[in-house]
Amino acid sequence: MQDKRVKDSMITIVYQMTHQDANLQGNVHGGVILKNIDNTAGIVASRHANINAVTASIDRVDFYSPVYVGDLLRLLSAVNYVGNTSMEVGVRVEAENFMTGEIRHTASAYLSFVALDSTGKPTPVPQLILETEDEKRRNREARNRRELRLRGHRVERDSQ
Repeated sequence: MQDKRVKDSMITIVYQMTHQDANLQGNVHGGVILKNIDNTAGIVASRHANINAVTASIDRVDFYSPVYVGDLLRLLSAVNYVGNTSMEVGVRVEAENFMTGEIRHTASAYLSFVALDSTGKPTPVPQLILETEDEKRRNREARNRRELRLRGHRVERDSQ
């Protein structure tokens, strides 16, 4: 299995938000954005693993500003961390008013995926080659989030 660079699996996907995506005020539903985040991150995880990858958890989603009908929803996604069979994928969501050119950072999310073989069992994934300082920083931050998740699971199990 050959290691992969971050840029080998990263993607940007763009959707135009319509009335079917929004509430009566013209704001796009958070659930619509979440679905697009999960779909985009899933593509990145599967590209990195070269096999089916499924969402194990959504660690964190922060919404910063609304998205409106007519906006272009841009999702930029890359692998931040790779374990043995799991990966953390980060997604940055931007909304662009293409009439004015205004671009707003509207959300950020971190999702964990597990690669599955043809029998549905977790399977090893390629390790991650970190080339830039930004990739190294995102990897350190992802390792910290992973440690916090694991510590939280231990505390939860111990209290049961």
